[in-house]
Amino acid sequence: MIGHIESYDPDNQTGVIKSDEKFFAFHIDDWVAQEQPEQGDDIKFDADGTAAKNIDLVGAYLEKPKPVKYKYVAAALAILLGSLGLHRLYLGQYLLVLRQIIITVALGYAGFLAFAVAWGFIDGFLIIAGHINKDAKGRPFK
Repeated sequence: MIGHIESYDPDNQTGVIKSDEKFFAFHIDDWVAQEQPEQGDDIKFDADGTAAKNIDLVGAYLEKPKPVKYKYVAAALAILLGSLGLHRLYLGQYLLVLRQIIITVALGYAGFLAFAVAWGFIDGFLIIAGHINKDAKGRPFK
């Protein structure tokens, strides 16, 4: 079965799993994963009445995403060429690049090119401040 840990008491080494609106009690002896259980963990288990046996984490084999892009490269591109969306291109956000170029051309044609340039500066400072902190694939910056 699939469920999640509703509660876990490390002192007693017992907890409760919720799956399909049913609750199952477990003890740490029935825990298979190397990591300690935490409230909210998604798990798979075998049900034995109202007890859970052979409990393991779901997705425990997945690694956290590794940083690939550099924060200051993205910030520099945003400040220098942000109105063209090159920082978003560097981050892999291709649809946003296309939209940003269209908006820049439209603002330039309407005589408001300064707003498009300001967009790049603002994005640059958001990257430096950490408000934009991941690329298109959800990987953090180096």
